[in-house]
Amino acid sequence: MSRDLDELRSWHADWTGLRVAVLGLGVTGFSVADTLTELGASVLVVAEKASKEYSDLVPVIGARLVLAPKGEVPAELADFEPELVVASPGYHPDDPLLVWAGERGIAVWGDVELAWRVRDKVVRADTGAPADWIAVTGTNGKTTTVQLTASMLLAAGHRVAPCGNIGIPVLDAIRDPQGFDVLVVELSSYQLHSTSSMSPYASVVLNVADDHLDWHGSFEAYAAAKARVYTNTRHACVYNKADALTMSMVEEAEVIEGARAIGFGLGVPGMSDFGVVDGILVDRAFLDERRDSALEIATLDELRSRGLGAPHTVADVLAAAALARSYGISVEAVRAALATFTLDRHRIEHIVTAGGVTWVDDSKATNPHAAEASIRAYPSIVWVVGGLLKGVDIDPLVRASVGVPEGAPDGTPPGSRVRAVVVIGVERDEVLASIRRHAPELPVFEVDHDETGDVMSRAVALAAAAAEPGDVVLLAPAAASMDQFDDYADRGDRFAQAVRRHVGGTDGDDSHANPPAVRPE
Repeated sequence: MSRDLDELRSWHADWTGLRVAVLGLGVTGFSVADTLTELGASVLVVAEKASKEYSDLVPVIGARLVLAPKGEVPAELADFEPELVVASPGYHPDDPLLVWAGERGIAVWGDVELAWRVRDKVVRADTGAPADWIAVTGTNGKTTTVQLTASMLLAAGHRVAPCGNIGIPVLDAIRDPQGFDVLVVELSSYQLHSTSSMSPYASVVLNVADDHLDWHGSFEAYAAAKARVYTNTRHACVYNKADALTMSMVEEAEVIEGARAIGFGLGVPGMSDFGVVDGILVDRAFLDERRDSALEIATLDELRSRGLGAPHTVADVLAAAALARSYGISVEAVRAALATFTLDRHRIEHIVTAGGVTWVDDSKATNPHAAEASIRAYPSIVWVVGGLLKGVDIDPLVRASVGVPEGAPDGTPPGSRVRAVVVIGVERDEVLASIRRHAPELPVFEVDHDETGDVMSRAVALAAAAAEPGDVVLLAPAAASMDQFDDYADRGDRFAQAVRRHVGGTDGDDSHANPPAVRPE
């Protein structure tokens, strides 16, 4: 007889003997299996592959492991008769294992749903309550906003953990024996798809654009997953005034009574908004006199001096400030955090300036929305683009970046920011066809896909030949990296290495290179 899962809403509930199938054995999958065995559940891990480290640890924590080819439902899983399936984010909704579970009426959770239910393992000494959650999602800017928010909370003296899709599983954070006051949780659309119980203190959807359509099946399904972050928010729903969809998400969300809608944007703010006035970032939401005054957060010049001046990064700063201020953090603490914060690696990271040409690594721009924001940050660009497109149409990005803007009068010349393009990656045909369609005169260089060749050395050589003094050679691929690299970090590292080889080391002005991001201990 299956257990009533509605009763399992606390670490202290009776999880003993609950039969749970955990799908996947990466960082997230192992954290799920480890948590469930600690709770006393009976755990069977099913994975296509697993590292030796995790394979060896599974029996140590008291679980079992079955390796099965992708798409196959192993006999061991059927014999196990799970009462619950917890799937790692990489499993698509149409994966045969999830279809199998659905046909049998077996509930499917993700790690975030489990974490929310058992978040009371460690409680705060001052309140006796679990750590509050501040939830962050969006197509782009999630990690930067999470790190910024966590830094602001840390500056105010809170014990805080940035976690979730940022790389630290949320289950590891909620099981930390010392506990936290606040968790700032980065949530992907995958994680939100299978989350239903969460009730965060504050939440934000930074922006929404085409991404991961191969996983969700449609933009509508992707956006609906993102919108879940606002459900049951208790105090502040932060939204992007430049993205009407995020506003409608807040308007349609079922929130806890009293939760406020807080907008952020690069223009002059209205009441209850964060924005920019005469080059100054201001808070017009969390002060008594907000009808006719505002609180100064920072100046654009100050942000530029910290490498935070690109428009999309300024938007992230405003969103993070709104989240932190909603939690009662002082403006002074927000300012203190911004005075020391630096962007993480591979996010508009300056590599070197040599011969008048600046080389920038934005390998983290893994979708068109992120790449467009990066392109808009520079006036004259040689653009390195391409990879795995994840089912996303790259044509709007190409049209906006190198073609004639949609709706422009006849005779309008193509955009002038991008002077040349170097195309890499396996899925090059769509990129090349789009450029031919929108800017047939634009110089385009193609790096043939060759698994044995040095893709980035060839790309850098081609970009250098096309670049002129005053140009920025920008790696903003608008695509995933796994066709030719381990991940976006590997792609960025190889680009930087190739650049430094090409210019003869790090000679030149690299004084603005980004050190590692400040992370709370």
